Amino acid sequence: MSNSSSVTEFLLLAFADTRELQLLHFALFLGIYLATLLRNGLILSAIACDHRLHTPMYFFLLNLALLDLGSISTTLPKAMTNSLWDIRAISYQGCVAQVFLSVFLITAEFYVLTIMAYDRYVAICKPLHYGSLLGSRACAQMAAAAWGSGFLHGVLHTANTFSLPLCQGNVVDHFFCEIPQILKLSCSDAYLREVGFIAFSFSLGLGCFVFIVVSYVQIFRAVLRIPSQQGLHKAFSTCLPHLAVVSLFVRTIMFAGVKPPATSSLYMDFAVAVLYLVVPPAVNPLIYSMRNQELKHALKKLFQFSSRSY
Repeated sequence: MSNSSSVTEFLLLAFADTRELQLLHFALFLGIYLATLLRNGLILSAIACDHRLHTPMYFFLLNLALLDLGSISTTLPKAMTNSLWDIRAISYQGCVAQVFLSVFLITAEFYVLTIMAYDRYVAICKPLHYGSLLGSRACAQMAAAAWGSGFLHGVLHTANTFSLPLCQGNVVDHFFCEIPQILKLSCSDAYLREVGFIAFSFSLGLGCFVFIVVSYVQIFRAVLRIPSQQGLHKAFSTCLPHLAVVSLFVRTIMFAGVKPPATSSLYMDFAVAVLYLVVPPAVNPLIYSMRNQELKHALKKLFQFSSRSY
């Protein structure tokens, strides 16, 4: 294949060689996917239906739930379909869409998590300025900036990756399309340009991470000065879930990015991909609802309303 225009489809990696294991993978990921849809759907419904949750913190949590739903829906349904029907093919356009949406949604999610750290910083360290710094217009602008930046990142990386000539076949050594696997199919030194873009994106991500760390240093300094136990508990109950989500997100992305090539294998790549594509969307709703009494109360009201409707 002399260039990318001659590639009409890619062949993805199968979950397993035997039919029984393929069906087992399908059933396992179907359960995870449906549970993730349910959990994030409940978070979205609770925030939308309870007017007491119409605050900046829950507005950004709503955005995070939307991004989680999009992120897991980008790759898992196609992988499950391939396992169920014992096929491997994905169209060229489908592969482009997977790469674009993955970069777009993961990047936007990290920016939203950064904004949520700023929200907690203002709420605890500058409570008197909270209304002016995080009004409805400011929140909408910050959320739009996060989504817009993720979109631009997605367009940039996708356009550059698929502009490269592909002459190493069309077999992708993964169960979904991702940039490193597509670059392996390239026969041009132009792939170094995409490596440069990845380094640039990494530097932006590092800047966001430093901002989050500095914000939480200031937050914990302020929290430790709170005299009342009730205020201390409320501050920790709103900050610790976000910190846990950030930690989970950063650890999975870093593990995927800095995994030594010598330890790379199909099974290792599969495990790492599941770690950063499946685990955060599935676990984030549990983390946020575990210690958040306001969210628990809203979910309880939602269940009571649903039961009365039937």
